Amino acid sequence: MKHKAGAGAGAAPVQGQRLHAWCSDIAGGVRLALQVTPNAKKSQVIGPQEDVLKVRLQAQPIEGKANEALIRYLAELLDVPRSRIVITHGHTNKRKIVEMQDVSLTADAVMRSLLALVA
Repeated sequence: MKHKAGAGAGAAPVQGQRLHAWCSDIAGGVRLALQVTPNAKKSQVIGPQEDVLKVRLQAQPIEGKANEALIRYLAELLDVPRSRIVITHGHTNKRKIVEMQDVSLTADAVMRSLLALVA
């Protein structure tokens, strides 16, 4: 069963509002701080640790394959077009900042959807 993030109910998000250190609302979208481990047996959300959400990816960290896989994986999990997901920092690092831009999702909806998938 796939979990999808909805637009979320409740109060309107405040720009820069932080629910967890790894998930915050930004103008027109949501920012995630992730720690990505490539070469995993399967792609999965591991869970929050300190100021990041840990994610494992099946892809290898060669020629941007893991970055592409991360964008595809998040797009599938959150039902967001891949074109709306951008890695803004950490292209060659395990720690990455990812922004979902021009989406109707809130940080709360994204956080709930991703935490529901924790292995």
